[in-house]
Amino acid sequence: MFGAPVSAHDDEARSGKSWREVMSHNNRKLYQNVADTIIARIGNGTYSLGRRLPSERDLAEEMQVSRPTIREAMIALEIRGLVVARHGSGIYVAETLPAEANDTELDIGPFELIEARRLFEGEAVALAASTISDAEIAKLELLVGEMDTNRDSAVGERADGDFHVVIAEATRNSVIANVIENLWELRYKSPLCVDIFARGKLGGVQQPVLDHKFILGALIDRDPKAAREAMHAHLDHVFQAVLDATEMDALQRARTEIAAKREEFERRAKLSRPSAKIVGEG
Repeated sequence: MFGAPVSAHDDEARSGKSWREVMSHNNRKLYQNVADTIIARIGNGTYSLGRRLPSERDLAEEMQVSRPTIREAMIALEIRGLVVARHGSGIYVAETLPAEANDTELDIGPFELIEARRLFEGEAVALAASTISDAEIAKLELLVGEMDTNRDSAVGERADGDFHVVIAEATRNSVIANVIENLWELRYKSPLCVDIFARGKLGGVQQPVLDHKFILGALIDRDPKAAREAMHAHLDHVFQAVLDATEMDALQRARTEIAAKREEFERRAKLSRPSAKIVGEG
């Protein structure tokens, strides 16, 4: 009805990294292992208080993880007050550490959450395609309309979550519905998820309304295969949007740092230039 969804694999070709490649590094909340390593190094003095941490690239190469994993770890540590991001300089160990510095089990990372959603919601929507009622279809149409007219507000975000919960309930399986509702609760309760998705909004990431229209179209057609593919494409797009947002954050920090270094270089260069002699003087 709404046409075929565009696959996120086109975006993967542009970025050079697919969600599967990134998630292969996140079998056990790998960002938490990275965060634990940083905390241990702070504790043993390898990274002293106030010291600038190695770059994202260097840490990723050293620890053999993806750069998004390093970003998740750094944001998690920043949320806990263990590190601070200084514009134009980089990420530093905090001058003073909080009392409970070793608790890294409070957060669910967004990349891990998206992978779980892709697994569960892909199969849930395929099942719902054969069980959904006309009344539920009508409800989904209203929710898509709300998302379309409230793209940059909490109303649109709430409609997005309700859209996915209605699909889960349309499976007529309470266990599936509870699992998917819990995944959405984690989306709002995890400080790390809240922080990274908020960064995405500041970076211009919007609700992919068209993706929801593709999902709805497949449900109207009662086509399980198309519904599954549309949901997978949607969550691939969500993954790419979050990845782009964290990359933009890192790039902006790098650009600011370079600009500050250039300004400092030019200032020092002016100081080192000899004063021009006035003709006839001496």
